[in-house]
Amino acid sequence: MRNWQVERRKRTRHLIELGGLVVKAGIVDLTGDDRALIYGALLWMADKLQGDQSEHAGALWSAKGKLALAAERATGTPTIS
Repeated sequence: MRNWQVERRKRTRHLIELGGLVVKAGIVDLTGDDRALIYGALLWMADKLQGDQSEHAGALWSAKGKLALAAERATGTPTIS
């Protein structure tokens, strides 16, 4: 397999995994699959991560995500909050 094919497959897998997080968090159902709303929320998050509260926001969101992933591993079911 050519190098560009390997890199393309890596990128595709990465994008699928990121999309899976959007679904796992319940965002698709909560927004009715409104892509403009989802994109707007992601842009808001990007703004927060670039602002003066970036460390606080990043730490808060990371801790919440780690707790949810740990709970999911413990119970075997997705945790949506």
